[in-house]
Order: sequence, then structure tokens, then C-alpha cells
Amino acid sequence: EEGSERLIILPGLRGVGKTTILFQIYDYLTKSKNIPKDQVLYFSTDELKAYLEKRVLDVADVFIRNIHGVSPAMLNKKLFILVDESHFDRTWGKAAKILYDQSKNIFLIFTGSSALEFELNVDVSRRARKESVFPLNFSEYLFMKYNWFHPSGLSKDIRDVLVSRFNEEYVHYLRRREMELNKKLVNLSNSVEDEIKSFVCCYGFPFTITRSKSEAHGKLFDMVERVIEKDVFSLKSFNTETRNTISRIVLYVALQFPGGTSDSKIAQRIDTSPTLVREILDTLERTHMIFSVKPYGRAGKIVRKPWKYYFLSPCMNAALRSKVGLFNIHDKEVYGTLVETLVASYIIRMKETLKSINGLFYDPYDKGSDFLVQDLKGDIIPVEVSFGKKDRRQIKESMKRHKSKFGIVVHNGNSIKKEGNVLFIPLKTFAFL
Repeated sequence: EEGSERLIILPGLRGVGKTTILFQIYDYLTKSKNIPKDQVLYFSTDELKAYLEKRVLDVADVFIRNIHGVSPAMLNKKLFILVDESHFDRTWGKAAKILYDQSKNIFLIFTGSSALEFELNVDVSRRARKESVFPLNFSEYLFMKYNWFHPSGLSKDIRDVLVSRFNEEYVHYLRRREMELNKKLVNLSNSVEDEIKSFVCCYGFPFTITRSKSEAHGKLFDMVERVIEKDVFSLKSFNTETRNTISRIVLYVALQFPGGTSDSKIAQRIDTSPTLVREILDTLERTHMIFSVKPYGRAGKIVRKPWKYYFLSPCMNAALRSKVGLFNIHDKEVYGTLVETLVASYIIRMKETLKSINGLFYDPYDKGSDFLVQDLKGDIIPVEVSFGKKDRRQIKESMKRHKSKFGIVVHNGNSIKKEGNVLFIPLKTFAFL
């Protein structure tokens, strides 16, 4: 339609389902909307580069001129061009701009690693709509496995707490919503606690859902290997000897318990240069396999203090630990690390997809909370991930230091509880954020 968006960018980690989305769109167009198949083009730039050494623009030009017999400017029919793994063609952004400008009858979708976000030039950004694709959250996992839906609007209600909607009346409302959720959860064949453990440890990606836990770990490890082999080297020209160093850094991050780590510390452990470590970590972030949580404070503090690194889904951490025989779901410290990863990844997803918060940081001072969420007004909301005995000392320390109106503790209890200006949210409720 006139004025509709015709250029969609879908960046995301390998394995989250971007290719499946494109095939579903292809089926929708050709079967549900009865668009002739010669008006819908799908191709993967990965294969295009590997076998033909051609660019996105070359294929699109052949499609328009040879199949439809006209130049793009003379098109009188609607064409849909679905481009997978776009990041393997460094000129994809230029192709997107040219095709978009040449005809209003061309609709484009580009998928690829999260590097697509960094490669967007000003001209493409102005024309495109970006929709980042993330690994599954817990409610999506339950939907895919059991066709189970959480109560309508629940995710938004929980999110509202993180954007400074905190008062006695709202907490009472949230408790009622939690009771509604718990009534629906009774219908699950397993307990919600068992399902959360399974999700956190194994089933954060669509391709793992139907597999056993050991098979899921094997497939997740293979996916991590493919990200290193293909995506990392498509983004940065490391030499072949660096391949082993990248794998060791990924494993080092997976085996870390909560706490920041510096480039120099990693470099010392694996006997390489801090500069190379920094380049590798930056590139891994661009693939979306990991993300960093920086210390809160001025620029100098951010540079000096170590950064915390998390996997985009905790099940990747579990799979890597399992590969080297260091995964034990009954180890409270290991499970606590996975839960902390889950909380961080949820907040990052919330930031990237909804733009409802400014940022996620950690408190660099002693006895500070695990995370600091900065809302759109600039206020700081400390978040603590606490399993076992509930403890308000760290959250109170951060609240006092940053003049916070309230704080949030994600814990292993059974119900939402308010103590003063601290809100305790059970993991089984927070998991539906």
C-alpha cells in the first residue's frame, strides 16, 4: 500500500529462526495471498558467495530483467525479494538502498547476524524498519512445546515495574495477575519449576525443543561452532591460527561465575595479547552470541573497570559447560549463573525490541546489586538475582548509592512480595517478562 514500509531488516543470532521466518513468509505470499511464484524470490547470500561469487544486487538484477523483462524503474507488478544471511555480502546495504529507490513495487527483507545493525548506513537506516530476532523466552518455549499461552497482557504488566511503575496499588494488581498465571500453570504436565530448569539449561532455541537434553546440548554446541567458523570470520579477517583462541575465549566466558572480567585477565589466562582479546570479544558481540554489561558511571570508570559478559541465552552457557564435563544442574552456583544470564538477556531484549529503557549496567562498587536498569527518565532501578535466603543488603546499598526510589529482587520464592521499597519477584513470574 502507499506509504507502507518496504524494507525490513531482521538481524539476529544464528539458529533463532530467521530462515524459517522467511520460508513462512514465502508460503504466506504464494499460498495465502496467491502471489505468483515468479514474483517472490528467496536466496541465501551465504550460498551465493560460496558457489557463484556474486552479490545481492547481481541476483536481484537478473531476477527483474531476465524473469520479468523490464528495468526496476519500469516494474508494473509487485515483487518480493527475501534475502537470507545478508551479512556475507558486504555490499548488501548498498543493494538495499538501490533496489528500494528504483521502484515502489519492490518489497525487501534482509536477514543476517546482528552485524546488520552496525552496517546500516544513514540512507538505509532512514528507509528501513529493523526487527531484531532473539532466542526464545520462556513463554515462547511453552507455546512451542505445549501450545500454552500465558494470560493476556501479563508480560507488559511485569515490564511496567521495570519502567518505574511502582506503588502499593500496582503491586496488589500484579499479585492478582500472578494468581491468574498460577491457575493457568496448573494445566502444565510438569511443574513450572521443572520447565524453567529445562528451558534455562537446554531449550532456548526452536531447533532444540523436540530433542533430548543431551541432543539439545550437542546441537547448541554445534551452533556455537558454526558462529565461530562462519559468522565471526565473515565479520573480521582473523588469521586461521586465531580460530583456537576464539574458542578458548568463548569457553572462558562460559565457565565464569558472575563477575566482571578484563581483557588483560583473559589474555593472561590464555596467553595472548589483550588487543586480540578485545577484537575477538567485540566481534562475538556483533554476532549476538554474547553481550556485555558495563559498569555504571562516567566514561573513565567504564574504561577502567572490567565488563561482564553473558550469552544471549543461558542454554548456550550450559551446553559449553556440558561439553567439558562441568555442567551440574544441581550445583546452586552453576544454576544461579544461568538464572543471572536469563535475567540479563531478558532485560537486553526488552531494551532492544521495545526501547522502554535506556540501558543495562552493573554496580561497580563493593556490595552492589547485580544489575542497574536505567529507565527513560534516567532513574536507576537496582536488580538483584538472589537464590536461597532473600537478602536486601546489596539491593539496599545500590538503592542508597544511586538514590533509587525502589529496587527489584528476582528470587526462588512462590509469590510477589513487597518489603518497604523493595519488590521481590519469583523467577517463575519474572520468566514471563
